[in-house]
Amino acid sequence: MVPVISALGGLLFVASAVSADGTDLRSSNTDLEALVESRADDVAQLRSGVRDLQLDIDQVARDVGSEGLATVRRRIAAISTPAGLTPVEGPGLVVTLDDSPLEEPPGDLDANALIVHQQDIQAFVNAMWAGAATAVSLQGQRLISTTGIKCVGNTVVLQGVPYAPPYRIEAVGDPALLKASLRASDYVDFYRDYVDEVQLGLDVEPAERLALPGYEETPALVYATPG
Repeated sequence: MVPVISALGGLLFVASAVSADGTDLRSSNTDLEALVESRADDVAQLRSGVRDLQLDIDQVARDVGSEGLATVRRRIAAISTPAGLTPVEGPGLVVTLDDSPLEEPPGDLDANALIVHQQDIQAFVNAMWAGAATAVSLQGQRLISTTGIKCVGNTVVLQGVPYAPPYRIEAVGDPALLKASLRASDYVDFYRDYVDEVQLGLDVEPAERLALPGYEETPALVYATPG
């Protein structure tokens, strides 16, 4: 049996060497940050392709030149700005949220207290809207009424793209009104408590001019219907 076991062991070593091809079988690709960046790059490339296709479609539509199509395009143009589909520029406010640098929470607090969660981001975004913001973006992506912000582990997924902290929220509007709205928000105050207690990151800065992109996805409303 000893020669048989030795032969099988040698076979496994050879198979492992061939599979590795000179690389580490336990690749560092499992690193969460690397996976997030890779996924974000893939989505960015796909979106670039979508934009190119949309330009082709727009050109074909212009070439058709029917009156019915022109009427539809005028209706779309009229609602594009309030729907968040067109770029917006102007003064505003930039808020940056980040996880705590602490490795362990103080006292009896749970480790989740050291992480920025989706409800924290939503609190600041909602405060921006309440402060009469004309446009808001997160990580460079425009937010509209149907946008969902989801927390997956210690990352946030926005429109299918995962993002690691820090989280940058930009809002176009009157900086004074936006700051006042942040001060008036109970949920923002709750976050500020954790800034003091566990060093969650928070930076609020006015900006003379921000340039927010239009929403790049196809808006879709999903709603319940009576059975």
